Amino acid sequence: MTPIEITSFDEPGLSYFHGLTDAQLRSRQHPEDAVLIAEGPKVVGTALDCGLEPLAMLMRRKMIGGTGRDLIARAGDIPLYTGDDETLAALTGFRLQRAWVLCAFRRPPERSPEECLKGARRIAYLEGLNEPSNVGAIFRAAAALSWDALLLSPDCADPFHRRAVRVCMGAVFSLPWARAESADAVRLLKAEGFTTLGMALQEPCRDLGDPILKGIDKTAVFLGTEDTGLTADTVARMDHVVRIPMARGIDSLNVATAAAVAFWELRK
Repeated sequence: MTPIEITSFDEPGLSYFHGLTDAQLRSRQHPEDAVLIAEGPKVVGTALDCGLEPLAMLMRRKMIGGTGRDLIARAGDIPLYTGDDETLAALTGFRLQRAWVLCAFRRPPERSPEECLKGARRIAYLEGLNEPSNVGAIFRAAAALSWDALLLSPDCADPFHRRAVRVCMGAVFSLPWARAESADAVRLLKAEGFTTLGMALQEPCRDLGDPILKGIDKTAVFLGTEDTGLTADTVARMDHVVRIPMARGIDSLNVATAAAVAFWELRK
């Protein structure tokens, strides 16, 4: 593809990349145009590896003849835009990193919860998490520690939010996920033989290292927001309430950190 020097932000293909700061994206967490933005060579490469359809690419001029060459070749015949760093920052709303590339991809179709559970033995459910970086970090931990899929409440942050995609290093492209109301997810999981574990600070409660949890065949861990945690209705539906033992007067961890600890402790 021949690079297109940016002379005007009115170019139709640039609309994918205009105004990508977090504040501007909050009202676009479920974009009607079904497009997601991948940032950085590794994440863009992972999206291409997973078969996502690229639509347009925005690349720092210094990368075009060097480290970005392979991505350009793999992306095929799509518009490739470039410009000086000031122009790209003005377009997107944020400053550039050294290896800087953005690629717009068509969002893949969403799966159903039933699809995500096929063959799965380790599932995590995220309830009401509204911070994209936490969602991305949980996806990354789940992929790294061999968990099978994630279910998200309808009000959970979009895993295809630019920041979530960046933090998870593209794990969201390969790890199955779907949305479901908490009550529906619990019913479905229990029907499929899962034991549900709700991470919450209340009694009665089991430590994650409790031997009874080691013998569970199919595990579903439920995680809630950092300020209020899981809802009372969700906790009431759990088979076990679990917690991470704490020391030095600390009663909780960041939800992404807590998820990673739970994924490690409950892995097969």
